[in-house]
Amino acid sequence: MLVLRSGLTRALAARTLAPQVCSSLATGPRQYDGTFYEFRTYYLKPSKMNQFLENTKKNIHLRTAHSELVGYWSVEFGGTMNKVFHIWKYDNFAHRTEVRKALAKDKEWQEQYLIPNLALIDKQESEITYLVPWCKLEKPPKEGVYELATFQMKPGGPALWGDPFKRAVHTHVNRGYTKLVGVFHAEYGVLNRGVYIKKIIRSRLPGFESQLHHL
Repeated sequence: MLVLRSGLTRALAARTLAPQVCSSLATGPRQYDGTFYEFRTYYLKPSKMNQFLENTKKNIHLRTAHSELVGYWSVEFGGTMNKVFHIWKYDNFAHRTEVRKALAKDKEWQEQYLIPNLALIDKQESEITYLVPWCKLEKPPKEGVYELATFQMKPGGPALWGDPFKRAVHTHVNRGYTKLVGVFHAEYGVLNRGVYIKKIIRSRLPGFESQLHHL
């Protein structure tokens, strides 16, 4: 299980944070729009966190048999605790529909993973994102410490804030002790939001051993 070191929220191209606008419905033909990434967040009952993680470690292979898992993290610092965050890759919306239908017929996955875990979850969130064109996805290793940072932008999409967002990401990542995993922008969920995930490379972080005592 990977660990998210923090969940940071920043604002670009705006002095004050605008109200968050969410999109959860599309009426157009989107089933062939190309590769996208689904961010899924589960808020767990505090007393059930370890049980959920153990079952996930044991049975996640039943889920990855149907579609590609980019990464699966538990949150350690920043924001809401007792939370897991995972990213799934789909070729297009039609592919996601096929996967959901297959999962509905997979009795082993339902009985060993889905049904036991549902009782441990308080709330679920789903967000559809796309990889920005100037960043390639790097598959994260199985272990490590990661940082998830979100940027709430002005309405207008990447055409308006794409360049400032790119500069901000490179400013935070190009410090010698991190490795960029991926940079995304939201399509469904909270709109006008950019997200990046980076891995913390402990051997390159000055004073990391002393900093550990404060984390």
